[in-house]
Amino acid sequence: MDWRTLDEQYIVSSYKRLPIAIAKGEGNYLYDTAGNKYLDLFTGLAVNVLGHSHPRIVQALRDQGERFLHISNVFLNQPAILLAKRLVEQTIPGKVFFTNSGAEATESAIKMIHKWTKTDGAGREGIVVLRNSFHGRTLGAVRLTRQAHVYQDFPQPDFPVYELDPEDTAGLRAICREAKPAAVLMEPVLGSGGVVPLSVDFLREVATICQEEGMLFAMDEIQTGMGRTGKLFAYEHAGVTPDLILFAKGVGGGLPLGGVIAGTKLMNQFKPGDHGTTFAPSPLSAALGNVVLDELLDPAFAASVDEVIAYLWAGLEALRERLPEQLQALRGKGMMVGIPLSAAPEEVSRLQQAMLDRGVLVDVTQKTIVRLLPPLTLTKEDVDRFLESFAAELAELQGAKGEA
Repeated sequence: MDWRTLDEQYIVSSYKRLPIAIAKGEGNYLYDTAGNKYLDLFTGLAVNVLGHSHPRIVQALRDQGERFLHISNVFLNQPAILLAKRLVEQTIPGKVFFTNSGAEATESAIKMIHKWTKTDGAGREGIVVLRNSFHGRTLGAVRLTRQAHVYQDFPQPDFPVYELDPEDTAGLRAICREAKPAAVLMEPVLGSGGVVPLSVDFLREVATICQEEGMLFAMDEIQTGMGRTGKLFAYEHAGVTPDLILFAKGVGGGLPLGGVIAGTKLMNQFKPGDHGTTFAPSPLSAALGNVVLDELLDPAFAASVDEVIAYLWAGLEALRERLPEQLQALRGKGMMVGIPLSAAPEEVSRLQQAMLDRGVLVDVTQKTIVRLLPPLTLTKEDVDRFLESFAAELAELQGAKGEA
């Protein structure tokens, strides 16, 4: 069956596909309908943190599926209550509002911040975000996403948004002198914006400014959360305490789930009727979320992840020393890696296809940055396979430039 033709005929073309149809996933690998095997360094864009068909995930699917798949929010949802309790215990005192996705988490945060301005943040309005940040594609979220090719000319809600360059604390203080924003919202590592990590000093100073000014300090951990950077949430590297944490992607073990962890300033802002969703929290997704936390909070698992992270970065640094013209910099944190290439976008696109031909799936963001979002179950053998293939393709790219 020609899946590509059927896809083009029946599914709206809002995504650029790689030319393979996936038949199954197992461990850290995907298999296409032709039987080809691929090392998956996409992980569904940071979703499959435990790889594919993890035995405990599969068992939880069966167990919860035999109980019930969906109930209304008018009933007590035991898997969700347990997951919320554990998330709060691992982060900040507060409460959780569950959503189906990261974009919905952003929408919830916007409404929650707005409610706060009417109760405790009198005179404050609007949100400070970072230049080139990404917070979603729904209309409220796209107002905060600072990438022109994403927000385009779509209609946007009319609330103030203040744009700040990463690391520019003087600029934040200037914004506060000229206006009274209600909150600062930022990704600890800009994902779609090029895998740009924010410095510990910057995060700490922003937290201090928010406290001094009476603003809310919000962390978008939708991509950086759930162990992605070597901590459960990336803000922990800086030792700061957010008022609001957005999460999604990896939390549902492969099923849609997201939400916000609202600290003490925000946890009672929503009253019945202020916000809602039919499906979230899915009991099935929440059950998987508890399995994900079981694994991530296991000290032995965390130690093995740290070991492979160190091995991956050491290998990348060695490769950069070998090919400095191609690899001028490495960016990211933990299992979130950005590799800017000194090549034209079409050359990087060809490299991505060549990596696919070698059985390794990598993402490309900002046209020339290879982005790695591996499963946290990645092994040293997997790292070696990636590095060998990547080095070969970089050498090909360098050779082609030399011939030109």
